[in-house]
Amino acid sequence: MWKPIRSPLIRCVLPFGAILAALLAQGVVALVVPKGFDFPYPFFYLIAVFVVAWYGGYTPGAISCLIVMVVFPAAAAHSLRLTSIDPSRLILFLAVSLLISKVSRGQQQAQEILSSANEELDERVRSRTQDLAQAVEGLESEVALRRRSEEKLQTQLGRLSLLDQITRAIGERQDLKSIFQVVVRTLEDSLPVDFCCICLYNPEAETLTVTCVGVNSEALAMDLALSERARIVVDQNGLARCVSGHLVYEPNLGQLDFPFPRRLAQGGLGSVVAAPLRSESNIFGILIAARHRPDGFSSTDCEFLRQLSEHVAVAAHQAQIYSALQQAYDDLRRTQQAVMEQERLRVLGQMASGIAHDINNALSPVALYTESLLERETDLSPRTRAYLETTQRAIDDVAHTVGRMREFYRQREPQLILAPVDLNALVGQVLELTRARWSDMPQQRGIVIRMRTVLEPSLPPVAGIESEIREALTNLIFNAVDAMQHGGTLTLRTRTAGTTASSLPARVHVQVEDTGIGMDEETRRRCLEPFFTTKGERGTGLGLAMVYGVAQRQNAELEVESVPGAGTTVGLNFPAASVVADKPQMAGSHVTRTRLPILLIDDDPLIIKSLQAILEHDGHAVTAANGGRQGIDILRAAVERDERFAVVITDLGMPYVDGRQVATAVKTACRDTPVILLTGWGQRLLEDDDVPENVDRVLNKPPKLYQLRAALAELVPESRPDAVSHQCTPD
Repeated sequence: MWKPIRSPLIRCVLPFGAILAALLAQGVVALVVPKGFDFPYPFFYLIAVFVVAWYGGYTPGAISCLIVMVVFPAAAAHSLRLTSIDPSRLILFLAVSLLISKVSRGQQQAQEILSSANEELDERVRSRTQDLAQAVEGLESEVALRRRSEEKLQTQLGRLSLLDQITRAIGERQDLKSIFQVVVRTLEDSLPVDFCCICLYNPEAETLTVTCVGVNSEALAMDLALSERARIVVDQNGLARCVSGHLVYEPNLGQLDFPFPRRLAQGGLGSVVAAPLRSESNIFGILIAARHRPDGFSSTDCEFLRQLSEHVAVAAHQAQIYSALQQAYDDLRRTQQAVMEQERLRVLGQMASGIAHDINNALSPVALYTESLLERETDLSPRTRAYLETTQRAIDDVAHTVGRMREFYRQREPQLILAPVDLNALVGQVLELTRARWSDMPQQRGIVIRMRTVLEPSLPPVAGIESEIREALTNLIFNAVDAMQHGGTLTLRTRTAGTTASSLPARVHVQVEDTGIGMDEETRRRCLEPFFTTKGERGTGLGLAMVYGVAQRQNAELEVESVPGAGTTVGLNFPAASVVADKPQMAGSHVTRTRLPILLIDDDPLIIKSLQAILEHDGHAVTAANGGRQGIDILRAAVERDERFAVVITDLGMPYVDGRQVATAVKTACRDTPVILLTGWGQRLLEDDDVPENVDRVLNKPPKLYQLRAALAELVPESRPDAVSHQCTPD
């Protein structure tokens, strides 16, 4: 960049020097250029004038123009032959020189302004550079501070992530053991720590019990005698502050004199943190974390362990609440199931009551005629008598089963009359009763079931109810047949086991074995539940439940053994009979020889017909009435004729006028006339002490002849002379 000439002397000399330089240039060129060559020498002077005007300014430029345009032509006129002066050229040349000087002056001023601006800018740049350097230093300091903060924040975020990971893991578990295991294992792997355990606190004994030790800490725990179930006395180990709710940090275990820290130090541990586990202001345990080096835990680690202990305490408390709620829920579910089952059984029992009444009415004629035939027909063939005896046993079993229908919804009173039962004989009876089921019906489907009996000779009797045991064995045989869908072997076995002090058998076993499909463990466990069945719609789920009830009522044990695919063995284990009740008297006893006028009231024509025939065969005069209303009318008509009935036999459940109303009417008309009530609910009425008023005797349906005759003999004894002849005395 050029700079203007400011010295006056140089500016005055500059035109002459420039012209002289042009002359020298012309001389040099003239020496080089050949003679006769027309070279533009004025070009040198033009350049000299323009240079002077540019660098010297207005005056030097004008002087150089005058020298070139005036002085040189004047001098040439004397010696060099130059052309004469042209004023227009001179003026033009001066104008160009002045213009160049003006442009130069403008450039000079612009350069000065630019230079000043550059200097100012440089100053600003220097100032800004210093400010920027200071800012950079501050920024570097701030960056370092932020880097340290970021590292600290990353550490905190890592701790929070670890805390979140542990919290999620323990939140998915509902038992204390697994919660503690997750905590100590995660601390060992991720914090990390060299030793970790959780202890539960017993405030009464003021002791801590090690409940969970980390997997990586087990070897060290054995060396420190801190394996699971180890006890630590709080008072003697400086842990009182922790169990009072404070987080305890010991940075240097070697400086402590308490036994517990000394034990940790002997194991090579240098620092320890003990965080309390608090639940509803109660400390129930502590979390212990230790490292080998002293001062091994930072404030961040301690704060993390404190927060973790709070989360663990909450999770443990929730686990305890969940366990309690689960227990309560299970109890409630069992209660609901029991209530629902009881309601089902109650409805079933109500339905069964009505069914039982109809069944008893239908069985009564069959039972009476069968018993009468066995008693009176002495010339029956052995086969016919055997058939009738089998029929009688079947009737008794059905009647007994009907009588037990109420047990599905009502607790049975433990008032049982046990009699000696010969299980070997009973097995033979059951085989005959069930022959169609295990022999005939399978053969129709092309299936063969082989029956095998293994009966121990001289088997002692057991104390029980024959009909119930027979029914139980029948159900077991039916179940065994259903289990052998493709045939097999069915075995009935009796045997004794054990001996008493008098060398007599202590227990008697009867077993039903099959080679069917068997049961898995879950099915075997539930097979005794009411309504549980694997037969689908074919089964009721009450068979084995009934067998179990029979065993319970008769002090027997029910044993079920089964192997899937190999078969099932179900056994009843009875105590051998020692003292049992006498068998009831049979039908031939208590036959009343006196002819008694009897009023028989029932709404079932078949019962009336069968009972009337039996009583008339015994020599009594029977008046039959179809229903309670007709019976009361007959009774009142007899009273009006000054006649009386020796006894009134009436059914309980009759439409319009039932047995209770009949009994009341009888006692109103003739208070001395005994009333015998026939009902399928007789045993229930007796057990519940719910015998209707004005009833002298309650008999079950279907009635037994010996029971009916005994009642007549007791209520109308032959020794009473007015049993038949005396008149009624109104109440």
